[in-house]
Amino acid sequence: MKLLIMSDTHSATETMELVIERHQQEVNAIIHCGDSELDASYFFEKPTHVVRGNCDLDNRFPLEELFSVQDAKVLVVHGHKYNVKSTIMSLFYRAQEVQASVVCFGHSHLLGAEMKEGILFINPGSLQQPRGRKEKSYAIAEYNGDSWTVLFYSDEHILLEKVTL
Repeated sequence: MKLLIMSDTHSATETMELVIERHQQEVNAIIHCGDSELDASYFFEKPTHVVRGNCDLDNRFPLEELFSVQDAKVLVVHGHKYNVKSTIMSLFYRAQEVQASVVCFGHSHLLGAEMKEGILFINPGSLQQPRGRKEKSYAIAEYNGDSWTVLFYSDEHILLEKVTL
C-alpha cells in the first residue's frame, strides 16, 4: 500500500498538481492535510482526501477524515486543533479513539515521521512554506506488510529523507 501525502500548499496549485500527476498512478490514496487555501470545489473531481486547515475559509472541507486503505485505517487532520506544534499527544489520543493505524497531519510545516505504540504519524512538511529546512516537501508512505517506509521528496521530486519504521 502506498499513500501520497502533502500539506500546507497555500494556493500553490501548480506545484500540487505536478506532485499528484507524477504519483497518482502508483499510490492507493492521495491526501492533503489542509491549508490549501482553495475553494473546496477545486477538489470535487480529484481523488484526494482533503481536510480544512486554519488558513482554509471554505467550511465544506471537513476538519478530519477517517478512511480505510487495504488494512490501514487512516486519520487525516490539519493539526491546529491538536496543538501539534508542541506535541502529538492529543493527536495520539484521537488516533486511539478512532482506531487509526496511520495519522497524516500538517500545520507545523516541519516534515517528519514516527511510530508511537503501533500508530504511524506523518507530517509531510509544506509544499509552499517549509520550516526547519529550505526544501519544500511532500511524502510517500509505503507499507510492505512488515514495516513502513516514508520517503520525503522536494517539490522537484528529489529524495530528501528516507525513514523506515
